Amino acid sequence: MLTIEKITGAIGAEISGVSLNNDLTTEVCNEIYDALIDNQVIFFRNQNITPEVHIQLAESFGEPEPPHPVYPHVEGYENIVLLKSGGGDVPDTNDWHKDMTFKTNPPFTSILHAVNIPKVGGDTLWSSTSAAYDNLSDGWKDQLEGLEAMHDIGTFRNDFYKKGGIEAVNNALKDTGSAVHRIIDTHPVSGLKYLNVNQSFTRHIVGMIQGESDRILHYLYQHMAKPEFQVRFRWRNNSIAIWDNRITHHYAICDYLPNIRHMQRVTVLNDKRVS
Repeated sequence: MLTIEKITGAIGAEISGVSLNNDLTTEVCNEIYDALIDNQVIFFRNQNITPEVHIQLAESFGEPEPPHPVYPHVEGYENIVLLKSGGGDVPDTNDWHKDMTFKTNPPFTSILHAVNIPKVGGDTLWSSTSAAYDNLSDGWKDQLEGLEAMHDIGTFRNDFYKKGGIEAVNNALKDTGSAVHRIIDTHPVSGLKYLNVNQSFTRHIVGMIQGESDRILHYLYQHMAKPEFQVRFRWRNNSIAIWDNRITHHYAICDYLPNIRHMQRVTVLNDKRVS
């Protein structure tokens, strides 16, 4: 049986009493799923998982995503994204974001394994977008209800520009396209309402002039970044985080350069318990 210890009032729990390498029964996977839904992001310590277990755990949630459009993968495991930064390789994840919201159906969850962490720095923040919604005034809730916003590749423009200049950016925008999502959405399992915008990928509120859209989005980003809605996780080697991408956004702090931060991630496209 898992031991679940909540970290903050709004979001996050640390789980112990299980070896992911040895104990991944159907019952344990269901308990982990339930803990994820209840806490939005969950953490494990001292879990030196194999790539096979990493993928097995992901498959217990749903279908792992194919190779990432920007990041490399672990050799021999195309579903495991290699996130290795430091030295001259500066990351682009130190910005509040939900993963891949430029897609019509963004992924459900990600499982991030810390392989080699600097002694100091490299924490990650997660913020509950349902807590952010709950703490909006009734006036803001009424104003935002029914509105939609456009999302595109946003920050990833930098990656494509480095590879091939503005032509590569234009091609990436054409190939990837944009998506439109409701600003207020409802979680399919918990039923909680949440804010569905993020600083990295949300570009424009449908039906508004640019200035009005910018003012509203800027307010929402500031509101969502309040510490009251957050949990901050200090990584150690072989720590693992699993988060519900539907109802959280996150920020990977880049305060460890030139040291190396080596992470491996499997992202799950769909929640098979909902599908």
